[in-house]
Amino acid sequence: MPQRDVTVGLVGAGYIAQWHANVLAQLPDVRLVGVCDPALAAAQALAQAHGAKGFDSLDAMMADCGCDAVHILTPPHLHEPLALQALALGAHVLVEKPFALSAGSARAMVDAARAADRRIAVNHNFLGLPAYRRLRDALDQGLIGRVDQARIHWHFPLQPLRTGPFGLWMLQSPENLMLELGPHLHAFAQDLFGPMEDISLRLSRPVTLPTGVTLPQGWCVQGRASGTELTLSVSLVEGADDRSVSLRGSAGAARLDFANDTLIVERANASDIVLNPLRAELARAGAHLREGVRNAVVQARSLNRRQPYALGFEGAFSGFYDAIRQGQSLPDAFSGETAVAVMEGLAQVTDLLPAKPAARLKAQAATGTPDVLVIGGTGFLGRELVTQLAAEGRHVGVLSRARTNPFAAVQGQVQMVGASVHDPGALEQAMQGVACVYHLARAEEATWDGYLKNDVAVTENLARAAIAAGVRRFVYTGTIASYDASNPARTITEDTEFGDMSRRNLYARSKALCEARLMALHASAGLPLVIARPGIVVGPGGPLQHWGIGRWHGAGAVRIWGNGHNKLPFVLNEDVARALVLMAQTDGIEGQSFNLVGPPLLSAQDWFAAIATHTGTRIAVSKGNLVLFWGMDWVKYVLKRYALKRGGLERPLLADWRSRAHLSPFDNARACQALGWAPETGRGAFIRKALDPQALFGF
Repeated sequence: MPQRDVTVGLVGAGYIAQWHANVLAQLPDVRLVGVCDPALAAAQALAQAHGAKGFDSLDAMMADCGCDAVHILTPPHLHEPLALQALALGAHVLVEKPFALSAGSARAMVDAARAADRRIAVNHNFLGLPAYRRLRDALDQGLIGRVDQARIHWHFPLQPLRTGPFGLWMLQSPENLMLELGPHLHAFAQDLFGPMEDISLRLSRPVTLPTGVTLPQGWCVQGRASGTELTLSVSLVEGADDRSVSLRGSAGAARLDFANDTLIVERANASDIVLNPLRAELARAGAHLREGVRNAVVQARSLNRRQPYALGFEGAFSGFYDAIRQGQSLPDAFSGETAVAVMEGLAQVTDLLPAKPAARLKAQAATGTPDVLVIGGTGFLGRELVTQLAAEGRHVGVLSRARTNPFAAVQGQVQMVGASVHDPGALEQAMQGVACVYHLARAEEATWDGYLKNDVAVTENLARAAIAAGVRRFVYTGTIASYDASNPARTITEDTEFGDMSRRNLYARSKALCEARLMALHASAGLPLVIARPGIVVGPGGPLQHWGIGRWHGAGAVRIWGNGHNKLPFVLNEDVARALVLMAQTDGIEGQSFNLVGPPLLSAQDWFAAIATHTGTRIAVSKGNLVLFWGMDWVKYVLKRYALKRGGLERPLLADWRSRAHLSPFDNARACQALGWAPETGRGAFIRKALDPQALFGF
């Protein structure tokens, strides 16, 4: 008699939940049946995409689906109570890292699982990589010998430190940041060598966020375990990706690149002094070639669905579900006991943090009814807009689910407003007494259906709430990406029509549809609409790696859209925010749109030359053949449609790829004349403002 599938529920529908759902779909005899999240719309959207049901609570999901196992994917402070609840309801539990907030909580979770005769595991996902299993095999076979030194690195930029959202749990304290990233390193150390002792800690490169919290961007932990000297280091500043485990042993050396799932083992050879170095280099080159070919084959066979990050999840989940099906113990790497040991190691590190300062700058929240409401106010552009509005003396509300107010520098003029963008009633209530609403938020979805639900429908919700609440001005930020900018001979103005959007990229298409729906509400229901279309927005706090310029491969390499010689529609963040402020103050502009671009000062090639001059960093820049991009898009289209049987796809359009290069010049005369807007026109001043000393993040 065939064994039935193990049924699974996800608790939490955020970013990491999509990874869990996608990997579960690849596992045999495992079936996702439910997703729960207090934001019911988010739970239903994720569930529907995977043939499951959405719920607003764990109790409701378990009552309906009776899940055999649940994955806890919520902010870490909820891990313990939700894990205990799931165990009490009879489910096996897999918890995202960090397993808990303390070793004591971790022990309580493990004890509860034992009492309930259930299994509880932790998702130390990088320990599930195939390359890591090969490293363990090499150690077991004696190919590396006794390990004298081990270095475990997490050197990778953390984008939320620069651009937010600053209300994230991990950005609320140094302890939280260490609990977020530290498990990756400590899990390797624990699994390879056991508990660390004689631990020391050094912190570096502190940065103070808009919330007033000061965080270290680097830390180095040193200690020993089982006779091995260990160094665990973290660097979150801009730089090359180095997420690795390096071992020096008595018989050889090994380097695991766990970001790319590659393992290089080096051993001495017995050739004479002439051939020895040649054989050593050939062996090293051969090892790299084998790893590259291995990964290329895996990606080609899976159509890029088994990336290294996904492979780690797959390994961890397979160990968890094999143990459940076979009634066996969990693999040590993912067991509850290992989770406790990792939390004990992290506690030793966080105990070494400096004492908290007696006082810290905190945002003094405004009270009462705001006269301006900003949706998307914690992002790159939103923070600048809120700051400028506060400088104008406005009482600003920022719509956000975050509890932390990221405007510590603007005392008493900004308050966080909690309302779901999927709840029309709550939105109308939040807009009562508000004179102007700014909708700056943008969705990042992988499917058109996702954009319809989380961008177009949300925008309509906001607009209808603004009408019902009697808002006097509704400012929407579209994008110049919605234009067909593929013709160098045509200058684009606000009167230039978008044209047929059905085969354009999803982001440009969604923004254009949002504009069309809003204009319809302006005509039929009197929505007091003004549309802003920013260009390529740059400035302090924004990313150098702007995808409006090219396709990035890490922090240090980019393939430009086109040859990179045409002038691009750059604009400073502070200038866009100033235009948005003016849009609330200027009478008689309802129903109009404004292209917020600066004068044609820099090409893509000029931009990267300026980065090299002002930051001392020369990014590897390659020209991008737009026809080749288009051809590769056709290959992906064919594979998705005919190999993966995906529906709802549009054939790639060459003009869409040419538009990404912004070949057409843009005219900003309407914004300058109607609003009195004056963006920066000096090339030198623009470069200085765009690439200030903080442009290379972390330095």
